[in-house]
Amino acid sequence: MTAVFSHGRLRLYLLKLLDDGPKHGYELIRLLEDRFLGLYAPSAGTIYPRLQRLEVEGLVSHTAAGGRKVYEITEAGRAELRQRADELATLEADITASVEDLSALAGEIRTEVRGSVRDLKRELREATRQTRRARWEPPPTRPATPPPNGEAPLLAEFDQRLAAFTVEVGALVRAGRLSDTQLRTAIRVLDGALDGLRRLLR
Repeated sequence: MTAVFSHGRLRLYLLKLLDDGPKHGYELIRLLEDRFLGLYAPSAGTIYPRLQRLEVEGLVSHTAAGGRKVYEITEAGRAELRQRADELATLEADITASVEDLSALAGEIRTEVRGSVRDLKRELREATRQTRRARWEPPPTRPATPPPNGEAPLLAEFDQRLAAFTVEVGALVRAGRLSDTQLRTAIRVLDGALDGLRRLLR
């Protein structure tokens, strides 16, 4: 419960809301939420026990309508409101100040969240640039050497392609900041490619 409603002040505000006309519990919750600009809303477990106590004290009564209890202030409740008019005025001022504080806090949180989102977007853009650079930059080439033992030119090309593949895949994985699930999938893809080569070379 927000601090402005400590020391039994919520029951006083419920009387004030009911003085405007009969209402069921969820209407009272919605009115309180509106009063606090959506930044605070009491739970049903906060409102209904207080309404029951007000009824026991004879300050409100209820009737059943559409399966709901509709609460109405009694003359005794109006008399209490009149007696506590100064306290109610102070409570209204405190609520206004509390709403201003909550609004300022919400504004600070939104600013921090926007800053965090900007940082995250910047990091994602940088990761994307690195990934693209790794994808399109030619892999380092080894100096051309004559194939040992009379290796065919295609076998030398295969060695170069294999080295380039290893470099590019490593760069893509590290630049992409993959999740554990994505890494496991990448490992399965590599295992599948290896199995295919094994079957080919049998």
